Amino acid sequence: MNMLGTFKPQKQQAGLTAVLILLCGIFGVSSENFLATPTFISIANQIPDLTLVAVGMTFVLVIGGIDLSTGSTLALSSAVFGVLLTEHDWTLFPASIACIATGSLCGLANGFISIKARIPSFIVTLGMLEIARGATKVVTQSQTKYIGSITDPISDPLPVLSVSPAFLVAVFAVIAGQFVLSKTVFGRYCIAVGTNEEAVIMSGVRIAPYQIMAFCVCGALCGIAGLTHAAKLSTADPNAAIGMELSAIAACVIGGTSLMGGRGNVISTFLGVLIISVLQTGLAQLGVSEPMKQVTTGSVIIIAVLSDALRRRWSSNG
Repeated sequence: MNMLGTFKPQKQQAGLTAVLILLCGIFGVSSENFLATPTFISIANQIPDLTLVAVGMTFVLVIGGIDLSTGSTLALSSAVFGVLLTEHDWTLFPASIACIATGSLCGLANGFISIKARIPSFIVTLGMLEIARGATKVVTQSQTKYIGSITDPISDPLPVLSVSPAFLVAVFAVIAGQFVLSKTVFGRYCIAVGTNEEAVIMSGVRIAPYQIMAFCVCGALCGIAGLTHAAKLSTADPNAAIGMELSAIAACVIGGTSLMGGRGNVISTFLGVLIISVLQTGLAQLGVSEPMKQVTTGSVIIIAVLSDALRRRWSSNG
């Protein structure tokens, strides 16, 4: 049985690539600096955080859930990382492990409570959004912690490629995430659960471990994003990544991941991240105000959601 239904990721990716090229063409004509190499290097070095969070969000959306706490989880992980480095004299590696572990625990809590207590993930993760943000302020004492140069190995551009190791980590996460979702038993069951949960249960499969693991994957990737975020800014900011969960959901939806579950593709999500980043960078170079950038980005999200609804309707009628 084809768990993906009528979803054809190749066509989806071709369409997204065409949109991406069209945007680059429009901004290239409108701004003389957009098609310059520094612009693309800047975009590459800006997107690791959102890419990592969006990859994790894809897994949660595919099973029919949602995680509204990803921005706060990133901030808490980043805060733990920064405080361990600056106030407890931890070295980079163990502090990084603690950072990722923090995100994983948040994801585990989201998944366990939502699945075992049968509470909608929207409510559980909304609560975690507040808990993690409050914990971030407690850990940092509501002050930005300056980390310094210890994170340079993560954030400094590589001599040959001119992109940061964080970007390479994000690309690896996309490749690994796509492999897991499309080629492993875990990924296929995630898609199956989102497509028809009752059918999977009736086939004798215990779905709870797969659902909880999807939230754990999302939390762990938020932890890694917290690491790359802190390294990029050399700070642990208690107000970091506010609203990032919305951008991550937007990237997933633009990439064709269904908010109803059962359909998603990590590479398409990455293309969604690139579309959002190119759009925001291009508008910034044109001098568009921040409010209008938000209006434009929001309009693109609504168009993507409408397109998803129309695709589902045509598929059901066909």
